[in-house]
Amino acid sequence: MFRTALRNVFAHKARLLMTVLAVMLGVAFVSGTLVFTSTISNAFQNSSAKGFDGVDVEITPAFHESRGDTLGKPGELTQAQLDTVEKVTGVDSAVGVVKGFTAVADKHGKLVGGGFQSQGANYWGAKDVRYPLVSGSAPHGADEIAIDSETAQRTGYKVGDTVRVSVDGPVLTPRVSGVFRTDDGNVTAGGSLTLFDTATAQKLLGEPGTYHAIDVKAAAGTSQAQLKSALDTALTTKAVDTVTGKKLADDQAQVISRSMSGLKQGLLVFAGIALFVGTFIIANTFTMLVAQRTKELALLRAVGASRRQVTRSVLIEAFVVGAVAGVTGLLAGIGIGAALRSLLGTFGATLPDGPLVVEPSAVVAALAVGVLITMLAAWLPGRRAARIPPVAAMSSLHAQATTKSLVLRNTLGALFTGVGVAVVLWATTLSGSDGQAPMGLGAVVLIIGVFILTPLLSRPLIAAASPVLRIFGVSGKLARQNSVRNPRRTAATASALMIGLTLITGMTVMAGSLQQAIDKMASAALRADYVVSMANGRDLSKDVGEKLAASSDVTASSPLRNAPVRIDGETEYLTGVNGSTIGELTDLKVDNGSFKIGGDQVVVDKDTAERNHWKVGSSFTAHFQDKKAERLTVSGVYDGNEVIQGALMDISTLTPHATDSRDMQVLVKTKGGVSSEAKDRLVKTLGTNPVIQVQSKKDLSDSIAQIFTLMLNMLYGLLAMAVIVAVLGVINTLAMSVFERSQEIGMLRAIGLDRKGIKRMVRLESLVISLFGGVLGIGLGVFFGWAAGELLGTSMPTYELVLPWARMGIFLLLAGLVGVLAALWPARRAARLNMLAAIKAE
Repeated sequence: MFRTALRNVFAHKARLLMTVLAVMLGVAFVSGTLVFTSTISNAFQNSSAKGFDGVDVEITPAFHESRGDTLGKPGELTQAQLDTVEKVTGVDSAVGVVKGFTAVADKHGKLVGGGFQSQGANYWGAKDVRYPLVSGSAPHGADEIAIDSETAQRTGYKVGDTVRVSVDGPVLTPRVSGVFRTDDGNVTAGGSLTLFDTATAQKLLGEPGTYHAIDVKAAAGTSQAQLKSALDTALTTKAVDTVTGKKLADDQAQVISRSMSGLKQGLLVFAGIALFVGTFIIANTFTMLVAQRTKELALLRAVGASRRQVTRSVLIEAFVVGAVAGVTGLLAGIGIGAALRSLLGTFGATLPDGPLVVEPSAVVAALAVGVLITMLAAWLPGRRAARIPPVAAMSSLHAQATTKSLVLRNTLGALFTGVGVAVVLWATTLSGSDGQAPMGLGAVVLIIGVFILTPLLSRPLIAAASPVLRIFGVSGKLARQNSVRNPRRTAATASALMIGLTLITGMTVMAGSLQQAIDKMASAALRADYVVSMANGRDLSKDVGEKLAASSDVTASSPLRNAPVRIDGETEYLTGVNGSTIGELTDLKVDNGSFKIGGDQVVVDKDTAERNHWKVGSSFTAHFQDKKAERLTVSGVYDGNEVIQGALMDISTLTPHATDSRDMQVLVKTKGGVSSEAKDRLVKTLGTNPVIQVQSKKDLSDSIAQIFTLMLNMLYGLLAMAVIVAVLGVINTLAMSVFERSQEIGMLRAIGLDRKGIKRMVRLESLVISLFGGVLGIGLGVFFGWAAGELLGTSMPTYELVLPWARMGIFLLLAGLVGVLAALWPARRAARLNMLAAIKAE
């Protein structure tokens, strides 16, 4: 039986190749994902570990709560503490570290790096072992800086050039005194690192005479644990924490691993989709292979083979196919992992150097997935073939599915579909994250139900295409009859394409609806012409709002200044606004009371009011950062949104109490409204600061649209894998269908249908099956997009369903194109059949 199985595998090389290819693509995606994420994670971890090579123990200020509240923040380390550390036995050297955000502009005035990756620090003394100089000298004084070699290479800066730098205030224009090399992970990921001398760094990034951390190097013969113990004894105060360099590196590795796990899981989801689609194709392929060899299998039964042996022979074939696909898929996956890493570089992402990492888990996963998926898909056809009585198989009485089996299938499909729809509809009535799991479960059950029902659905939907097919005469009529002749095979082929289009359509519907909801939210909430904020998401310096308010172009402005307070023992955040102008800059719907802000009067959004059981006229006591308290009264309740929410109070009341408040944004209204000239003047008013962005409502909308477009394009690229697998399935089905109908095609040729007509018949059959799958996929995608939108709408009042008709039309055309392309080889093969040989074929 083993030899028989192997002979059958190699007897049909073309079908073997297409089946292997279908499995291989899914396996390649899984192994490629594992190789890519392992390679990137390993590179970041190695780069991060290098950053801690010179640190045996790091000392940082401890976070301490004050008087039971959480309004405090970590303190600073003093020069006295540094002096104490240097005298501890076992200390070779100690470096005071000052660090903070520092933006660098390139020669075109644009921000270098990703904003949050733009860092500044201090260069320690005349020589800093952490940052070996490549050229130039150490920075001295406020007019000199050193930049990392990666930034110098990307921007073209060299020693002696003047650079525009922004820390937390006006733009500075120091001179580059030196270029240094660093293994800092932020720099290798595309950011920048700027070094000042220690005094300047303390002034710009912290407080004079203080440090954010102290990095300690152990003397020879002293372990990290011994050094930590000695430092803990010397620094008896509870105001500091000590951590070994190994612990820092391990913690950083865990952070990197967690950050990569989300990417890995997302990519594996799409790999699973490709495998899910591939499973249909493999099952379909083995079903047809078994059907074509029914007489052969019956003969084996007749000469003594048991049912178990017949099933085992089919599974052996599947094992061989899966093993070959697993090995080739692993090799292809390694190539995909390397290609993905290179592709990130073309998109401007800078990654640390490192080798391509192929972990044992990737090898095991590739082989296991390839073999198990293939054997699982082949098990049912093999079992079904083994149960056919030899006499019935030899007389072809098994060919048609029994009425009982069709009724059972349709009943089961209707049950799954009904349950899936019910669960999805129930999930739409839930709120937020509560509905995510039920909706996912309902979607899976519904897709399975539709797949089971697809043979039943194929007849009426394909019949709807009859008027169009009549245009093509005999070829069109034959194509329609062939499409519904074997509904199970048609269903399995169409379902592969259906799943891919379901996901693509659903995500397109959601993305378009979300985009419009956010656009409405911004336009409905804001009357301001411009919103000024930091490109890196950090808070603005207070002088930004002051400069804008003093500008002759600005008619009204208000900062959104955030400050933590304690209310009834809980931390809340109040937003300070200009009470006299906020009404001109926003358009918030007030449900109760009035939009009156000033003195002790505040307005709160509906969610905050419900959470704290407040209503118009309610009073509460707010404990501020300066330990003083104010009695505040709710004057109105408004509908909050993602742009403006929470409790709003007058900035003149908030600022005296808030010792560490910052402006999240500044809303601005200008004389002439929105114009490029007005925007340029505002930018110049703020000193052409590279990290400050001035955005109109359209700019905000465009930036959001860019995010959604990038996300969709990535998803389309990933789902293309599933579509490619679906194309292979259509080719496979048509090729086997042509093989099965060789005698029929020969008869058609003999009675006058020419080669051109044969080609047209096969192509139309493929087109009809593909469009059938496309219609089902787009319909399900719209339903899932609507359902997911209903779930999102509970937290986004402006959300409403937007159907992208143009894109859905394109998706349907692509489904048709898939059918046309997939039919090229089978149609050509059918047309080239020798009619006499075909007529004699068994």
